[in-house]
Amino acid sequence: MARRRRHIQQSFIYGDKNGQRRGVDRHHRPGRPKPKGMRPSERHKVRPHLLGREPIHVTMRVTDAVGKLRRRNVYLAIRRAMVTAFHRTNFRIVHASIQNSHLHLLVEADDRMALARGMQGFQISAAKHINAAISKERGIERRRGRVFVDRYHAIAIGSRRGVWNRLVYVLNNWRHHREDRFDNTRGYAVDPFSTGPSFAGWNRRVEVDWPATYEPLPVWEPKTWLLREGWKVYGLLDPEAVPGGKDVD
Repeated sequence: MARRRRHIQQSFIYGDKNGQRRGVDRHHRPGRPKPKGMRPSERHKVRPHLLGREPIHVTMRVTDAVGKLRRRNVYLAIRRAMVTAFHRTNFRIVHASIQNSHLHLLVEADDRMALARGMQGFQISAAKHINAAISKERGIERRRGRVFVDRYHAIAIGSRRGVWNRLVYVLNNWRHHREDRFDNTRGYAVDPFSTGPSFAGWNRRVEVDWPATYEPLPVWEPKTWLLREGWKVYGLLDPEAVPGGKDVD
């Protein structure tokens, strides 16, 4: 004869007046990972459908433990990751800007999956090289900590004006953060931590006496009409323009 299972009374969990369970983070939904850090970069949701003809503005933030990105060893680490991503043809990094706590990229991708796979590969490679650079700098065996905060933010740009605004914002972002006033970059016409030195769309000739050891960031020539020609209807870019606001439309 089978033994009867003994019923055990479950304890009650009392909620507050709004129905929220006590001791539970009201901003965390069950079944989803908690945001990493105080400022998650992007909500966890399905990426929107992308058209291959639309450039994409991507923002990637790093953790505080990484430190400032605008230093030579980290610059070279990010450059190596961009070289690694260069073999992809359905995902192309066309412009980049390295700020102290985040990266700005203008990329082209054939579709949503090409963007996801391309960004995944770039982030993994960048994290690997940045950790190696930090380990060497700090004299430790091997740093394996997190580099990027949560997900990247991506927005497709479907208009000529929008692309023009994003180009100004990305390439001149150092002026927005007043990085052009620091000793290591003061006097340069364009940001050495960006693709500005190789950009052919400035409204005047940019001549800079770069150090012999300077290695520009490797990028693709734009293939989308908007990023190649369309934005020029609003005029070439002023290298001294200061982007305003937190983001642009």
